[in-house]
Amino acid sequence: MQIILLEKVANLGNLGDVVKVKDGYARNFLIPTRQARRATEAAIKEFEARRAELEKAQAEKLAAAQALGEKLSGKTVSVTQKAGVDGRLFGSVTNFDISEALKAAGFEVAKHQVRLPVGPLKITGDHSVSLALHTDVVVDVTINVVGETD
Repeated sequence: MQIILLEKVANLGNLGDVVKVKDGYARNFLIPTRQARRATEAAIKEFEARRAELEKAQAEKLAAAQALGEKLSGKTVSVTQKAGVDGRLFGSVTNFDISEALKAAGFEVAKHQVRLPVGPLKITGDHSVSLALHTDVVVDVTINVVGETD
């Protein structure tokens, strides 16, 4: 299916690119999340009329992500979980837990923006985690997992 991108999509293209993708990807993800539209003649003309407005909105999103990235760069956030005496957790620290800890620290980060390189964190200590705030803005933060014993 031919679609026109309404914002930058990782591994696909930039704003305004007309690309061919699988039908299911377009119908089930890109179009419902308003990242793309079908590339019909009318849609392309409408896009060209709104191009400046969309570019301005995209630039504002990027600037906001860069500002948040500057604040988060090099930060350390603590997460407390129940742990055994050997430092292994009963359960794990997931992207949701990290997102909640960042929200408690005053940073608005969604759980889908947290990138755990090797899956959930299962031992205490410091772990490096990436935050993909925008397709162009990726920031590393340190998560300090603290064990809580009864």
